[in-house]
Parts: sequence; structure tokens; C-alpha cells
Amino acid sequence: MLIHPWDAAHDEAEWQSWLARHDFGQLAVNGLPGEPPFVQPVHFAYDPERAEVATHLARPNPLWPALEADSRVLLSVVDDYAFIPGPWQAPRDAPPEHGVPTSFYTAVQLSCIAHIVDDPAPKAALLERQLAHFQPAGDHAPVTSGEPYGRMLAGIRGLRLEVTEVRAKFKYAAHKPEAVQRRTTDGLRARNAPGDAEALAHRERRGAWSGA
Repeated sequence: MLIHPWDAAHDEAEWQSWLARHDFGQLAVNGLPGEPPFVQPVHFAYDPERAEVATHLARPNPLWPALEADSRVLLSVVDDYAFIPGPWQAPRDAPPEHGVPTSFYTAVQLSCIAHIVDDPAPKAALLERQLAHFQPAGDHAPVTSGEPYGRMLAGIRGLRLEVTEVRAKFKYAAHKPEAVQRRTTDGLRARNAPGDAEALAHRERRGAWSGA
């Protein structure tokens, strides 16, 4: 993923705060020789203190042999995206139709070493971490090797992803001239299509011109 200086995260807190609100991504696993990579959609819980991701997959999932052969994986999360029409991007003195369209989005990629968790007690603890994230109100039975989840544990395998590198990108035209920033801000606000409000918030927050 190409990250220009103006698209880079300001600091760890910026991407960690964003990732805390975005907990569904694509887990990419290197394929076996001669095979393409596996890409698996997953819900996950990221723990910044551990620098670790907790998730799990069904035992019949076909990616397990590839994961056992190569534990290096990438968890990719993309959201807050919007298509930006060309006229919004046109330079001040150019005709609107000369503007070049682009995409706004946030992307965080976690390079990880995957650790498969099969023992019942550690697997239950991993699932409890996930449930604590997604159901923080505690409206679920504790996950243990007993009832009600014990008999289901055999049908899944836990995954503990040890994060080794993070790449974060906030692509919202922060480097563009003020006139273009104003136009994209006004355009997103007026269009108000799905995703535009989130992209607008980033556009205003990260631009040299705040839109105020």
C-alpha cells in the first residue's frame, strides 16, 4: 500500500482510535505453492496493549493448511470511503471536466504472525476476549469449556495474531489547494451518500483548511 506523507497517520493514537471502531476486516493468508492467497472476512478484537488480535474460524475452513505452512498473515481493514468526482478536484483555473476523480478512504493493515489456538481453555479465553469487545454489556454466558459453549469449541479453531507491523493511511486530499479542499468538503456535505459523512469528518479533521 502506497502511503504519501500527507496520508500517513499523525501518530499511533489516530489509527488505534479508528481501529477500535472498525472491527471487521479481511485476513489474507499466503496460499500453498501454486495456489492464490486465501482472503477471509473476519470479525476481530484488537488489543493495543498486547499488540495482538483475537479471532477464530470454523475448523472446516480450507485456509488452515496454508496457515500451518506459513504463519505470516495480513489483516486489512478499509472503511470511511467515498468516490470523489473529477469536477470536485479540478484546479482553480481549469474547466471542471479536467478534474481527475479519486477515492477517499482509511486503511489499516496489520502484519502479523498467526498462532493457532486449539486447546479448549485458551481457546475459550480467546473467545471471551472477542465477546467482551462485541458485547461489553456482559449479556452473554462466560465462555468456558463447560456449558453452553463447551461442545461448540471443537468446531472452531482460535487465532491469536501477533502484530509485527502496522501501516495506516488516511487518504482525504490533505495536500490539495484550499479551493479543492473547499469543493470536496462542500460536495460531500451536499451529496450525503452512504459513507460521505464519515469521509467528510476525516476531510475536515485532516485538511490544512478545516472547512470552518
